[in-house]
Parts: sequence; structure tokens; C-alpha cells
Amino acid sequence: MKRTALIMAGGSGERFWPLSRKRKPKQLLPLAGEKTMIEESIDRISALIPPEDVFIITGEHLLEPLRNGLPSLPPQNIIAEPYKRNTAPCLALGASFIEAKYAALGIKSNEISIAVLTADQNISPLSGFIKTVDAAMNYVENNPQIATIGIPPNRPETGYGYIETKDRFSADNDTAEIKPVLAFREKPSLKTAREFLAAGNYLWNSGMFFWRLDTFKISMIKNCPSVGDHIDPMRDAYLNMTDDVLDDALPEAAPFFKSMPNTSIDYGLMERADNTVVARALFDWDDIGSWDSLDRIREKDSKGNISEGVTALTDVTDSIIINQAKDRDVIIAGVGLDNTVIVVTDDAGLVCPKDRVQEVKKCVEIIKEDKNDKWL
Repeated sequence: MKRTALIMAGGSGERFWPLSRKRKPKQLLPLAGEKTMIEESIDRISALIPPEDVFIITGEHLLEPLRNGLPSLPPQNIIAEPYKRNTAPCLALGASFIEAKYAALGIKSNEISIAVLTADQNISPLSGFIKTVDAAMNYVENNPQIATIGIPPNRPETGYGYIETKDRFSADNDTAEIKPVLAFREKPSLKTAREFLAAGNYLWNSGMFFWRLDTFKISMIKNCPSVGDHIDPMRDAYLNMTDDVLDDALPEAAPFFKSMPNTSIDYGLMERADNTVVARALFDWDDIGSWDSLDRIREKDSKGNISEGVTALTDVTDSIIINQAKDRDVIIAGVGLDNTVIVVTDDAGLVCPKDRVQEVKKCVEIIKEDKNDKWL
């Protein structure tokens, strides 16, 4: 069985503005450690899948930055979407490319498994991740099922979707137990999230998926034909083209991609399919979606602050102060702050209460409306 990985890296990460920009979104930022988020994603899977079998789907404007930032990856494995679409068309395009690439080597779709990963998650320990992914891939390689990974919740989180199973998982924390999915649940209210946590048979939806390529195609055609019906035509467009380093999206695939709806893989496939299973994660997981995520993954000082760069802080508590004004001599000074986020770059600054970081996108929208694109 040929194992491959497909990483979606087309998001703009607007909640991490002003560090995250159009040509340097959050997946190209070292938010969790010294390496960028996407480098960490590739490193994590490398024990199971080598770089030559890892593929990235992104926007045309990110082809060059990603290829420059990922020298260990074959440049032709970084593929551009012809248009901005949601995750279902994105994964259909990736499946088409992968099938076309390995068809040239005589490898059929039922001999290829795909791990769908994202570039915005903090995961540890690595051993638990490898064990869980290996179990999920073994399962789908031997069964016509679609698998995801569920994270045992440790708090009543309202920002994540949940996966419901019929009953609780066992107390064995060394086995990546796999169960049929009963239902996918939308992001809940706080009251409902507390009920999910108490029930014990709900897991956070990690957004990672695993399937054999032929199973994915059959399931997409059955559950979301407006996407699934275009996989084979896009595959044919990519035949004999997968070893070329393309400067933009493949024109021959564009009409098929354009005709697909703006549909997520969750809505288009996972919530409709009757052959989904979930593997219980043997690792800790955090979705790094906004500035307050750093509270859970970065080291804090004795006053609960996360600080980076040159700062002068007095009576500042539980705050995030990031100074990345590298080409200018800038210091951030703060007095009497609590639960505040301050981020400064060479050309922009952000100040907001920590509990309103989700609204940073509104600032980005204002910048767009005012056509101040140089700050995007």
C-alpha cells in the first residue's frame, strides 16, 4: 500500500494579523516553536510518510513562499488551486493529483491511502500521534471506511466541533481504539459543551481524515456528486503533468474545479457518509486559531505573560506581548495591563483585550475595505 499525506495550507490566518499576511500566513509562522507550522506538520508525519509522498494544496500566491520555505519537499508536490474554494473541492483536487502521479508508476487507487492533515495544530507527544495515525491508516487500508481522529476533551470547549460515538471509549490509553461515528455535532453552546464533556462519548473533531483513494472517490460521488463527479476528469488533466513544477494552477483542471460548489469536507462528505469511524487520539492536541491559543502552548513568566522581543513591562499580567519589529529599533512598553494582546511588526501594531482576539478579522476587513493592501 502506498501511503501519502495531503496537507491543506491555503488559509490566510487573519486572526494572527499583523504577523500573518497574505504571502506569509500562519502556516508559515513559527507560532508553536522554532519551526513554521507547516514544517512541523511535515516533520510529524515523516516517520510514516517520507517527504516525496507528501503533497500540499494551496493558493497560487503561496506557491513560491511555500516552495522556498520547504526545501525538503519536491517543489512539484506543492499544488495550486485554480480558484478559492472550500475543503471538499480542495481534497478532490489533491486526490486527482495523487491518483495521476502514481498511475504513471502502475499504482491503482485501491493501493493508495491518504492522510489528510492541516498546518495549524499543536500536537504532543509525537509517539502518540504516530501510533494513532498508523492505526487509522491501517484500518482504512483494510476496510472501505473513512476515518477521522477524535480528541478526548479536557474542557467544555465551544470553539470546536464534536464527534459523537454510541458509547465511551475504554480506559486503555495505549490503544488508538476505533469506533463507528454516530454523529458529527456543530460547535456547541457552553451548556451543551459541558453536557458533552460529562457524557464521555464525545470527542473534539481534529479535522484530520484518512481514506483509501478509491473509497474517497466512491464516497464523494455518492454523497456529494457535485464534487465527486469531477475527480476523474481532473485526474485525467493531471496525467503526465505531476512531475512538472507548475508556476500556477493547471489550466486544464480549472473548469472542473470552478464548477464545484464552495462546500466543506465536513458538510459535503463526513456528515452524510454512513461509513465513517473515529480513532481516539493518544496525544494532546490544540487548534492554533487565534492569539489566545498561545496561552496553551507557550511558556509564561511568573506573572502569566508571554513576551517576545524587546519589551519594558510593569504591572502587566496574563498578557501576550509580541515584538517582531526586526528592521527597526522598537520597544514595547506596557503599564497596568491585564489580559491584553499587543503585537508589533515593522509596519503595523495590534492592541486588543485577550477575550476579543476572534475579532481581529474585523480589523483586517476594514483594511481591505479601505484598500490599504500594503498592510495585508
